[in-house]
Amino acid sequence: MIPKIILGKGPHATRRTIGYLFGKGRANEHIDPHLVASWNDFAPDPGRSPHRNPKDVADQLAAQLDQPVKMLGDKAPKHTVWHCPVRAAPEDPILTDEQWADVARRIVAAAGIVPDGDEEACRWVAVRHADDHIHIAATLVSQDGRRPSRGYDQRAVQKEARRIEVDYGLRRLKPGDGTAAKRPTSKEHFKAKRHGQDATAREVLRLRVRRAVAAASSEAEFFALLEATGVTVRPKAGPSGDVLGYSVALPGDVNKVGEPVWFSGSTLASDLSLPKVRQRLSDTAPEPIAPRPGDPWHQATAATERIPSHLTFGDDHAVQGQLVALGAALDLLPVTAPSAAKAELQLAAAAFERATRSRITADRDSARVLRRSVQAIWRHPDAAGDGSGPAMLLDAALTAVAFAIHWHRTHQHAQQEAAAQQALVHLQAAYGTVIEPALGDLARRAPGQQTKHRYAHHLRRAVPEHAERIVEDRAWDALATVLAEAERQGHNAATVLNQALSQRSLDDARHPARALTWRIQRLGQRHASGPRAQAAMARSTALHPTAPASAAAVPSSQRSPARRR
Repeated sequence: MIPKIILGKGPHATRRTIGYLFGKGRANEHIDPHLVASWNDFAPDPGRSPHRNPKDVADQLAAQLDQPVKMLGDKAPKHTVWHCPVRAAPEDPILTDEQWADVARRIVAAAGIVPDGDEEACRWVAVRHADDHIHIAATLVSQDGRRPSRGYDQRAVQKEARRIEVDYGLRRLKPGDGTAAKRPTSKEHFKAKRHGQDATAREVLRLRVRRAVAAASSEAEFFALLEATGVTVRPKAGPSGDVLGYSVALPGDVNKVGEPVWFSGSTLASDLSLPKVRQRLSDTAPEPIAPRPGDPWHQATAATERIPSHLTFGDDHAVQGQLVALGAALDLLPVTAPSAAKAELQLAAAAFERATRSRITADRDSARVLRRSVQAIWRHPDAAGDGSGPAMLLDAALTAVAFAIHWHRTHQHAQQEAAAQQALVHLQAAYGTVIEPALGDLARRAPGQQTKHRYAHHLRRAVPEHAERIVEDRAWDALATVLAEAERQGHNAATVLNQALSQRSLDDARHPARALTWRIQRLGQRHASGPRAQAAMARSTALHPTAPASAAAVPSSQRSPARRR
């Protein structure tokens, strides 16, 4: 159940609100509007007065609601109308008018509009439009001239909504912490529906701005990327001429007088204001010394594989920085991924955006490598020409998101945990469409049976508990291919296999052959060590062949089943 508070002001605010509540709605969505409750239980009902002109009844109702406000004259508050739509979930049982009346009374009491036992409290009405929602409208002056004490009313009505969900057996929403981005209004939803669009302008703009922030390395590039993606940008300059903020609009998205509908960055999301964007860009600014060249897909995957370790052992500020960087990677991934996976990856990015927000300040310094490697991928998406790049990065992202679920759960971030779980479902669907072509391409280059028998022998010595599963997996040929390619690069197959096994335990891997394939492919493309170094590493791994990796440090009893792939 979702309550949302809207304040109204102006001399005609009450009449305007009543006109909307008993009108047809902006998209003719108001079906049988009628009162289910009021401050005195016998207020005039424009929806249930068949022998009177509904407009006259609406005028009468608005006048009665406004009477305490008019008594104060010039001393009336700036905002005089408190409007709170309350909507049930689509799968919830249909409540009766009497049940909705009880919901309305509980909401106005929780908000401080009508404290328990206060017979001179504010006047209010609850109007039902359809099966799934009501609107509560109140005037913000009590009948004896006092103003209601409604401090933190949004938080109070949310808490009461959680209790109502339990009492009426409704879908139980996750409690929030006030860090979520602003939802589109019902007006925006209806406008998108009228134009045949799946997403509102606010949602489209938020996605494009987030992608521009993730891809840009300077403020100029940020604004250029926005314009390149079809976003109209309007900088806000101060008296000195310095740019202090910005607003964005979609071409064709206009108001009733034909003007563009502008959204400032901060109204899209708190972290998209220009000062926050500048902070993100400064964190991503190039180092004085150029980074070591390499495959950006491999670098991004390696950085993503380190996220579980950060989430397990890092402080909360570093973890928050890692989550923000992972969210930025997911924002850009749909742009560079195969077309078959784009839709699911976009849904995953949109869902995980909520999981990147909390009240913990992000320390982004440790996530520089991930951000820059993802930017390099965005600029050069064909770096991994065999298609394995997206597959290996997704493989690492699945584990990182699963650890994010666990981290949010332990910190009691209910909404963020649910968002990460939703993102994981979409990532798993995308992974399925990406991995098969990549594995098939590798399998077609598999070495001969004698070589595969030799690799199987290494496996049985190194991980006897997993060897048969790996050899019988459909990805075995792909794994043999990357081992053979590592040998051609000068690596010892047994040594590189043991190195891959030491990176992270296979105990919770649904498909250990796939996990090893991506690890060995990255290891195989590194510069091979000399014979003496290889011999030393071989002796070390022989003594500790399956050393647990930090990413596996979460106890198995606490691991999310979603981690298993």
